[in-house]
Amino acid sequence: MALQQLKNRIKTWLPTGAVGLAGPLGGLLAVYILLVAGFGIYWSRAPAPFDVQAIIAESSSRPATGVATTLTAIQLGESLLSKPGGFLRNDIAPPGVLLDNIPNWEYGVLIQLRDLTRAMREVMSRSQSQSREDPDLALAEPRFNFQANSWMLPSSESQYEEGLAYLRAYLARLQDPEAKEAQFYARADNLRHWLAAVDIRLGSLSQRLSASVGQRRVNTDLAGDGAATQSTPVPAELEVKTPWAEIDDVFYEARGTAWALLHILRAIEVDFADVLAKKNATVSVRQIIRELEATQENVWSPMILNGSGFGLWANHSLVMASYLTRANAAIVDLRDLLAQG
Repeated sequence: MALQQLKNRIKTWLPTGAVGLAGPLGGLLAVYILLVAGFGIYWSRAPAPFDVQAIIAESSSRPATGVATTLTAIQLGESLLSKPGGFLRNDIAPPGVLLDNIPNWEYGVLIQLRDLTRAMREVMSRSQSQSREDPDLALAEPRFNFQANSWMLPSSESQYEEGLAYLRAYLARLQDPEAKEAQFYARADNLRHWLAAVDIRLGSLSQRLSASVGQRRVNTDLAGDGAATQSTPVPAELEVKTPWAEIDDVFYEARGTAWALLHILRAIEVDFADVLAKKNATVSVRQIIRELEATQENVWSPMILNGSGFGLWANHSLVMASYLTRANAAIVDLRDLLAQG
């Protein structure tokens, strides 16, 4: 009876002629909501890991040094653009604009793609600091550094597509034995250069993930250098806590970062095989990959839980931070190992 009274009251509020449309419009709205929800759930699925060895076998007519790393960079970019829903971080319409987990996952992958192409442009394709940079990599790298939230004039996707086209051009020249100017130098110092960037990224993510529960931290910004100064004074102790609404964002950015890194390291294991074998460091790379693989386990909870450190509920951010911290420590050890004669 109460429901019928409510329906009658709503009808009195509707303009004349709209009462007959209320049913069909409500049905269309319900269908629209179901479609948006369905596509949103489908688009929120991250791509499955790809087999680096398989793409090398399928795409490489000549297994030259650098082909594995370049192919992996291309595959990372294609995964961002061709996964269900395409690139979502710049969407302005439902369901993409309503999602936040997968766009943050995309950002983590994108950051690693940017760091890799920067290292390829600056050191891996150059024999020394005074040598000429590769023309295709010089055009590819800035395309991937284009802002990730532009939906037109130009769109982020169009810039990343151009970056992939230049990477493919570089790959074609690497595979051409007559193209002497296209090079990839698999040296220990080049690998250490890229690993330094990875070290910084993982260290930052570990700190942000650990701050999910809130911590009081001693300010160590100037530790180790008595003459060091900084622009603005800060307290001796800091209260660090990730805002509640950003906890899942940081988690999925870290998950995307790890997803990209484990593929790049598998390619590094191929291109830098001789360097790693000489330093007896192949097992170190495999252990880093193992730690990163653990970050891709299924999240069975419908949401990212944020229990206290030793509380009753799980804290997914602290679990992710543990894996990334262990991978980061192994990367520091690997850099030191590569620096040894």
